[in-house]
Amino acid sequence: MDRAVIHLNVADFAVAVERSRDAHLRTRPLIIAPGGSPRATVFDMSEEAYGAGVRKGMDLRRAQRLCREALVRAPCMACYERAMHDLVRQARPFSPQVEPGEADGHLFLDVTGTGRLFGPPMDVAWRLRRQARADLGLDPVWAVAPNKLVAKVATRLVKPDGEYIVGAGEEEAFLAPLPLHLVPGIEGDDLVRLGEFNFTRVGQVTALGLEALRVPFGRRAGFLYGALRGEDASPVRAVGQQPPRAVFDRTFAEGTQREAVLQGALYVLVEQAGAFLRRGGLAARRLAVSLDFSDGVRRARQRRVQPATANDANLFALAREALHLAGDRRVRVRHLRLTCDGLTFPPAQMALFPGDPEDDRRQHLVTALDRIRQRFGAEAIRVGRTLAA
Repeated sequence: MDRAVIHLNVADFAVAVERSRDAHLRTRPLIIAPGGSPRATVFDMSEEAYGAGVRKGMDLRRAQRLCREALVRAPCMACYERAMHDLVRQARPFSPQVEPGEADGHLFLDVTGTGRLFGPPMDVAWRLRRQARADLGLDPVWAVAPNKLVAKVATRLVKPDGEYIVGAGEEEAFLAPLPLHLVPGIEGDDLVRLGEFNFTRVGQVTALGLEALRVPFGRRAGFLYGALRGEDASPVRAVGQQPPRAVFDRTFAEGTQREAVLQGALYVLVEQAGAFLRRGGLAARRLAVSLDFSDGVRRARQRRVQPATANDANLFALAREALHLAGDRRVRVRHLRLTCDGLTFPPAQMALFPGDPEDDRRQHLVTALDRIRQRFGAEAIRVGRTLAA
């Protein structure tokens, strides 16, 4: 049985939700940005504002100069979360596998094998769009494809209004003429490297073959080649079914720009994450640091953990790099989040040759700290940099 995945995408989701709440906003260009801050940046914008040159993350003052007739509304994250919840509620009767985005208007449904109940996948997609229009005042575009990657690319092609169907076996031909930047998972560094070879289209890269891609991209060549040919085996997860991860937060009531405070707080979160992983006998393969600034902007950066580890010192070295990249703004930070995911069991086989002595010392130190805290409490011993947090 051919797999069928539906992707719903409400273009400019924050704008669409605001317009569904206030019909007067539908006739004017609209910019979503926090007001009252001299460093406010654009959170979302309507198609009219986009056509005038406004972009996400742009300084609000510059955006208002580019589109002088635009109205400005402050973001309402609770409203966007409620709208996302309503979209999910409408989709759940058609499939147990409904995977929403994070209040961004994106929704995947796996409707494989449901044809005898609800008809062909395109009928289900059309019914969902009609229900969203009638009940929520939202108008999502949709696509049906054999996997999530191709379905997402297809909705990017038909924004802000349309639908697309990609049949089984048509994935590679569908992607071949498209610009490389439309394919999810293709990062900026990949585009720069491919641009050095004057490659701008998907078909130009896939024509090379896998072995030729290994020369400039090494181990990443396998992922690139598969993605550009439309291969994606990732499942559509059920609502609430998220991949296992460890998430720890710190809120600064007044906000802070002090590097010592941020690094101290980050180390506390790393210690909490490391202890959580070690208790479960797990190790992280990836970590991310997310910052919420006082002007409403959210920045996140991630780092791969190779090899996977639960050691505090090793995790902090990578987390500090991510913090430096995410925090390159002269604005107070209100909220700090550390996420460790890609959780796995550490290698059980012992190394054949002696490892790095420094890694061994770090592991012995962490083990000793765990034992002290288990016996005398979490505050019995602290690392010096956490005193500033």
